[in-house]
Amino acid sequence: MPDIRNARILILATNGFEQSELEVPRDELRRAGAEVHVASPDGKSIRGWDKSDWGRTVAVDLKAADAECAAYDGLVLPGGQINPDLLRIDRSAMAVVRAFLGSGKPVAAICHGPWLLVEADAVRGRDVTSYPSIRRDLENAGATWMDEPVVVDGGIVTSRNPGDLPAFVSKIVEEVGEGRHRQRATG
Repeated sequence: MPDIRNARILILATNGFEQSELEVPRDELRRAGAEVHVASPDGKSIRGWDKSDWGRTVAVDLKAADAECAAYDGLVLPGGQINPDLLRIDRSAMAVVRAFLGSGKPVAAICHGPWLLVEADAVRGRDVTSYPSIRRDLENAGATWMDEPVVVDGGIVTSRNPGDLPAFVSKIVEEVGEGRHRQRATG
């Protein structure tokens, strides 16, 4: 079981990610001792969305196509409306999501981030949460949606919004410490 102080975490995002939903996990996981990398589809810096307008730019470490699941202990998927909507139609991004889901390593998605789990067909029969506006999408994909700050099912961590970030990050640390979970089927 990896200790967070020795863990490597990948954050997958593109332009339009909710600013705090990338920066808070990145910074808190680094403070806890993890090595955290950010990947984007093209490997170029990405710009966040900060509540009601464009936010800050975040440096990116690698292209999604170059992100190897074997090199990391967990995956974080920030939300925002734009970011996951763009990622779920990007082949390289979805290949990363599916690789982590298939590995049994922790996968954490917040806000609209669970759209990527829907696209990967990974929520069927699972308990999840999300931003309320995508509740029906998750239920239609076979999930049981819960209005809780953080929900974990088989190493898949989901949260609703930036207000849930402390519980979200805490649960990521806990799940990384538990290590791999049983294999999860993805579409």
